[in-house]
Amino acid sequence: MRVARRTFVTSAFAALAAPAVLRQARAAAAPVTLKLHHFFSSVSGVHERFLAPWARKVEADSAGRIRIDIFPSMQLGGAPAQLYDQACDGFVDLVWAVPSHMPGRFPKIEAFELPFVPARRALVSSRALQDYAAANLNDEFGQARPLAFSCRDRGAIHAKRAVQSVAEMRGLRLHVPNRLAGETAQALGAHGVTMPAPQVPAAIAQRVIDGCIDAWDVLPGLRLLDALRAHSDFAEGSLATTTFVLAMSRASYERLPRDLKVVIDANSGQVAAGMAGAMWDADADAVVATVRDRGDAIATISAEEAARWRKLTEPVIAAWLKAMKERRIDGNKLLANARTLVEKYAGAPEPAAAPPPAPRPPAQVRAELPAAAKPAAPPAVPALPPAAKPAAAKVLEIPL
Repeated sequence: MRVARRTFVTSAFAALAAPAVLRQARAAAAPVTLKLHHFFSSVSGVHERFLAPWARKVEADSAGRIRIDIFPSMQLGGAPAQLYDQACDGFVDLVWAVPSHMPGRFPKIEAFELPFVPARRALVSSRALQDYAAANLNDEFGQARPLAFSCRDRGAIHAKRAVQSVAEMRGLRLHVPNRLAGETAQALGAHGVTMPAPQVPAAIAQRVIDGCIDAWDVLPGLRLLDALRAHSDFAEGSLATTTFVLAMSRASYERLPRDLKVVIDANSGQVAAGMAGAMWDADADAVVATVRDRGDAIATISAEEAARWRKLTEPVIAAWLKAMKERRIDGNKLLANARTLVEKYAGAPEPAAAPPPAPRPPAQVRAELPAAAKPAAPPAVPALPPAAKPAAAKVLEIPL
């Protein structure tokens, strides 16, 4: 009888304790919703073929315990140059941002934006930049938690006439994506013009500029395929590129349970960098195919001719090295590391195309946030002058 009573008491305590255990288990398994903010449109390759598949992969790997709501086109407010700080401040959980939108703040990553340092393929440059970042950029990007880095596809020359020699660059006014691309254009005898990307079509129509040094995927987004029907590409290397970072708020990461941190970590680094690089390359290949199908001119600058371009752009690299020295940074070591890593990944095969993300309801959260929590709205863009020699301005590239 005593044994039976003891068994009954034990069973009763177990029954009372069970709800508490179940509540703890449910709490540990509670879903987490993260907000990812970026400035590309919802129909861009970045959104549809990189960020959305990446977010769905995180959700699947977490068995649905992480949900990532994506807000394109700066839907949560602010300007593209504020994205990284939105992650640092915890205003959003994740951002896809451009370091060169904040000139002078991230000098070490600029090694990959120097002329002819990035590879012709974005996948190669992105994988190389990811390794480079792990070794060299922890201090620069320490305010947030960088998950992955990427380089856009190669910068080509898009104009109304094909450029086949460096002599033909002289006097051209070309839109450039960042400061170093502008210095590169100037070293080649052209005028690098920085302006908000949405202004580029109007500037071309008004003959304020003659074309652009931009990635191939920029052309359809800005509807430039009809305005610029001559293109000059390089058989080896890239004249310019733009670097990107997928960054997470440190506070948002630290709030995650340990097993969900493992999911984020497993989808960071080379996993995400490879996805982004492959996306850039696929978009570039699609645009090149469209241009060829239309019968438009694509001049390929040979390695022999490119050697002259490389020689003329050496002062751009020398000026960057001098600036690094003034900051007490070993620029020569960084540049050598960048070039070694690009060479390391030169033979990297293209990964299989990612499947399209499974459809699901759009995010319920929108930009209706307390006014005090919103970053300042971007200033209005002034109208272009009818005809004037363009002056250098702070770059703010906003592809569609």
